[in-house]
Amino acid sequence: MLYFSDQELDAFLLEDAYRGDLTTRTLGINKHMGKMVFKRKHAGRVAGIEIAKALLIKLGLQPIVHIEDGEDVAPNTVLIEVEGKAEQLHMGWKAVQLVLEWSCGVAQYTAGIVAQVKSINPHAIIACTRKSIPGTRKLATAAVLAGGGHIHRSGLSETILVFTNHRNLCAEPNNFKQQISQLRQQAPENKITVEADTLDHVAAILKGAPDIIQLDKFTIEQVKQSIIQLAQSGLPTILSVAGGINISNAKQYAQTGVNLFITSAPYYAEPEDIKVIITPI
Repeated sequence: MLYFSDQELDAFLLEDAYRGDLTTRTLGINKHMGKMVFKRKHAGRVAGIEIAKALLIKLGLQPIVHIEDGEDVAPNTVLIEVEGKAEQLHMGWKAVQLVLEWSCGVAQYTAGIVAQVKSINPHAIIACTRKSIPGTRKLATAAVLAGGGHIHRSGLSETILVFTNHRNLCAEPNNFKQQISQLRQQAPENKITVEADTLDHVAAILKGAPDIIQLDKFTIEQVKQSIIQLAQSGLPTILSVAGGINISNAKQYAQTGVNLFITSAPYYAEPEDIKVIITPI
């Protein structure tokens, strides 16, 4: 579970209902009592339930949750139902629906790509990057976890990852050994990851013996060559593959023997269809 503050929940609600529901108010039905049901139209992975529940509670409602985040459901499964005044239901309707649709889409894609790599290697890990759609990173994190994925790094402060753009500003940009030594001295509790843009970079980075070498946009053949270089070095360094990993090619990359795959593809998955029905009571 990820904690969403009142401020974050308010932002979701205020984006759509900053002055209430004009239609409900004008029809004069704002005090009428109703029941709202959220159903997942197609079979698959569920995510966004905890946030959806919190949003409805913020509106003074008491939702009944039938499915937990991370579960797989059959078509037309009821996820949440809630009773209340029409003004409360309509203010929560679209905000909750959108959270569920987008979250389920991300979780579904994540579950799919995880299944792809694990069908080849049960120890393979799919980790999602911080390249999420702006404003959705925390929501995306919850959805990725519900899909069985991991988080590569949620922000700059979490892990050490040396990119070429970092090295370009160093006095000796290609002195990997010196850079890695400095990082180990200054941050002894952190693992050191260095990104490689070419096979030549892999050979040079290995001289510094980092914990992880992240292969950026490497072809499958280049990944295989990198594995050979690593084996010849005898180092405990591990390889990760990033850039271009998606549900259509993840299985092929997993066949190389690499265990760690970095991707942002789930964030751009098609949202799942969440049907919302409001009826009088």
